[in-house]
Amino acid sequence: MAVTDEAIEKIKAMIVAGDLRPGDRLPREADLAERLGLSRNSLREAVKALSLIRVLDVRQGDGTYVTSLAPQMLLDALNFIVDFHRDDTVLEFFEVRRILEPAATALAAQRMSDDDVRELGKVLADLSDDAGIDELVANDLEFHHRIAAGSGNTLLCSLIDSLSGPTTRARIWRGLTQAGAVEKTREQHAAILGAIATRQPELARSWATVHVAGVEDWLRVALQDPVG
Repeated sequence: MAVTDEAIEKIKAMIVAGDLRPGDRLPREADLAERLGLSRNSLREAVKALSLIRVLDVRQGDGTYVTSLAPQMLLDALNFIVDFHRDDTVLEFFEVRRILEPAATALAAQRMSDDDVRELGKVLADLSDDAGIDELVANDLEFHHRIAAGSGNTLLCSLIDSLSGPTTRARIWRGLTQAGAVEKTREQHAAILGAIATRQPELARSWATVHVAGVEDWLRVALQDPVG
């Protein structure tokens, strides 16, 4: 194992063991290096790497702190990687959405507050009949985000949000090229909302699966026959 990797593992072990907690300041560099049996240079490189993935926060002139370790913050690194996806991998993002979003929707049917359900309904109601594709896609993203947040699981919500960006272009493409896509999306959103509002998690899960799988199936065919 490279010395920097070893240093990263040792700092990670301290956090996992509870020796360093969210918000804690790390000991002085010389003291921590001696405690962990590392050179100051390898420790410095490890701190730099862990700050890039938001595990540590280096504050100039103040010291280095463990971050809140909140899922949204730690998943920033995943969002960075996701930005490099190629168009030919977008189906993989839909496959992951098809696994995660139905589960989040079922949880939302159990956990969303009545106020949040009403706000979700307003998202659909605020979409005008003559909305353009950009407005429709923005509404779609907001609808799915609110459901993911309504699952009550911040990690699940962050994962789903991170998958939204790479699939936006496909949503626009479908809306522009597939006859009846907009109407079908609105109908399925209404069905998902109805299942959540009536607290039927398995029905909500089923409608979410149908909804995401429909876009995935369309895209699979479109990629095989892009001019068809």
